Amino acid sequence: MIVPIKQIITKAQKGKYAVGAFNTSNLEISMAIIRAAVKQGAPVIIQTSESAIKYSSLPTIFDIMTNIANTIGKSVPIAIHLDHGHDYKIVKSCIDIGYSSVHMDASEKDYATNVRLSKKTVEVAHKKRIWVQAELGSILGKEGMVKLATGEINMKDMMTDPYQAADFVKKTGIDTLAISVGTIHGHFKGIERVDHPRLKKIRSLVSLPLVLHGGSGLSTGTFKKAIKNGVSVINIDTNLRLAFRKALLDSMKKKSDIIDPRKILAPSTDAMQREVEKMIRIFGSSNKA
Repeated sequence: MIVPIKQIITKAQKGKYAVGAFNTSNLEISMAIIRAAVKQGAPVIIQTSESAIKYSSLPTIFDIMTNIANTIGKSVPIAIHLDHGHDYKIVKSCIDIGYSSVHMDASEKDYATNVRLSKKTVEVAHKKRIWVQAELGSILGKEGMVKLATGEINMKDMMTDPYQAADFVKKTGIDTLAISVGTIHGHFKGIERVDHPRLKKIRSLVSLPLVLHGGSGLSTGTFKKAIKNGVSVINIDTNLRLAFRKALLDSMKKKSDIIDPRKILAPSTDAMQREVEKMIRIFGSSNKA
């Protein structure tokens, strides 16, 4: 059932495990995430990107998540979060409709603007007891990887500065901080790393919960070490997309004459559920509902 995100994340931080924040964009993914949380007896954060909202409309995807959370997921604590909100209008709309938490991502802007937009969001969201996540440093994606490969940018220059992080938290009043410590958005297994000394330094200077984005290519050991060094929330999206695609292709090869969308999509939903369950176990949040 939907609960304040503070309840979920505070418990995780005290218990030294991480809560999975999984992206959805439709009914099937939402069911997979919440069914997995129920089966594992785990708290979970279900989240949408701006593109997911544009795909189905905010009221539609919000109602899907809320309905499933309060029916299928009524036995476990669930929070709804906006992931990477670059457009303040969309961030404000998510606050107004009742999201548990919003991510005001102004990390690509200059530091002063990032502080200003993050603080502005906090002032609005906190009036409704909604948490705010902000981001400091740059988490690379596909385009960034091209620039990294050509030497246009340096990974260390993109990472979160621990001392600036402490200043940022103090000036903005945010509730969770998304950090850049070497992970990458997308599927780049074998390339992604976590700068653990940097993570530990951030943890020593910042007391609020830390969020790790771009972790789909990390190993189990790296996840566990990151949690030990202070991460309380881990975002996962690409893993679910890969599981969905593989199961869909396999299903259509075996039964190419199927025309019922439910039968076509069911194996993909099951595959995503298994992937979410696997990540929940890795993060240590099983039986923590």
